Amino acid sequence: MKKSQKPKVYFTKTITPEKLIEMYNKLDIKLTGNIGVKVHSGEKGNKNFLRPEFLKPIVDYLDGTIVETNTSCPEDFGARTTKERHQKLLAEHGWTTTFKKVVILDGDPPDEELDIPNGFILKKNYIGGKTKDYDSFLVIAHFKGHGWGGFGGALKQLSIGFGSRVAKTIMHSAGVNSDPCKVFDHFCSDKDFKECMADCASSFVNKYKGKLVYINVMKNISVDCDCDGNAKAPCMKDIGILSSTDPVAIDKACLDMIYNSNDPGKKQLIERIEAKLGPHIIECSEKLGVGSSDYELINVD
Repeated sequence: MKKSQKPKVYFTKTITPEKLIEMYNKLDIKLTGNIGVKVHSGEKGNKNFLRPEFLKPIVDYLDGTIVETNTSCPEDFGARTTKERHQKLLAEHGWTTTFKKVVILDGDPPDEELDIPNGFILKKNYIGGKTKDYDSFLVIAHFKGHGWGGFGGALKQLSIGFGSRVAKTIMHSAGVNSDPCKVFDHFCSDKDFKECMADCASSFVNKYKGKLVYINVMKNISVDCDCDGNAKAPCMKDIGILSSTDPVAIDKACLDMIYNSNDPGKKQLIERIEAKLGPHIIECSEKLGVGSSDYELINVD
């Protein structure tokens, strides 16, 4: 019998800082060089984001650096729209007191342009100029709902998460607008948004192929994203931690766990996911070669 070629997704119900390290060590590759640890720092007022003290042991284990990006909204909308505003919030949320170094990737120097040769809609992606300072990345996603994406996981981190303010604006408008100050003027359809996200995720994966590891944490599962300062309280009980080297597989595994859950709160989340055509990003990313939705789930507990 041939050995399975399906991407492996490891799963544990235990959600502790120590388990994050164990889940990373289950994977076949080890990150090297200057390692960036991509997180979501949480919008001002959000109560659901993963806390810095929860992530500190794995960041220290990798000798990594916490990295983030600014949002695409006008400067006075939200607390993460500029480097200065974002740095202030990073301090308020405990990131800069917990870690010796926290880097905002975009804003200065200029964005780096990535080609998207076979994109559904977009031909170019833009990531922060400081991204090039890192050799590999641990991409940590707090898996939950999302007001635009339906859900937010590894693929959302690869696209919106690593995208500069310009890239975020382009994705939200399907290429019509690149001015963050006018992001509210040109919102695209839910279908086009998922296709743009998949386009940008593919460009990032192509650039850092073999140098990316994904961990999705399924706790504080709200229908809203951590970018929402007024996010609803969690609607489901915590599920666990997943790790993989395949972003499509890990997000599909999380979706399957939501749909197969016995938790009555899943109804709210599934309604959000389906209303925003969330699974379309899985389909599109798979077609672009980002990963596979046909995975092998391995229980660690």
